[in-house]
Amino acid sequence: MKKIEAIIRPERVDDVRQALKQIGCSGVTVYSASGHGVQRGVHQQWRGQEYVVDLLPKTVVMTVVPESDVREVVETIEAVARTGRMGDGKVFVTPVERAIRVRTGESEEAALLPSATPAPSV
Repeated sequence: MKKIEAIIRPERVDDVRQALKQIGCSGVTVYSASGHGVQRGVHQQWRGQEYVVDLLPKTVVMTVVPESDVREVVETIEAVARTGRMGDGKVFVTPVERAIRVRTGESEEAALLPSATPAPSV
C-alpha cells in the first residue's frame, strides 16, 4: 500500500476529486494548507511598496491505495491538476506499513475497499 499526498492549487481540487472518483479511488482526505515551493511566494506591489506573500494557499489531497493502483492515481492527479504554471504543486508517494478500518477491524487492502459489512444506523 502507498499513501499519495498531492499539494495542489485550491481551484483544481474539485476536478481532481471527480477524476479520482471516476477511476475508482474511493477514499480521499482533503485539507487546506499554506506554504511555498521553489518560487518562494509571490512578489506584489501595493501603493508603491513591494511585499512578498510567501505562504500561498494550497490544498492537500491524500489517499492510500494498493500498489497496483499507484501509477494510475498519480498520473490522474498530475494530468488534472496541471496548469503549466509555477505553483501547480507536488505529489508525494510514501509506503504505508499497515491500514485498519476501525469500525470493522478489517486490515490491509480490505480496509481500503468499500466495506462488505453495512454500517450500523445511527
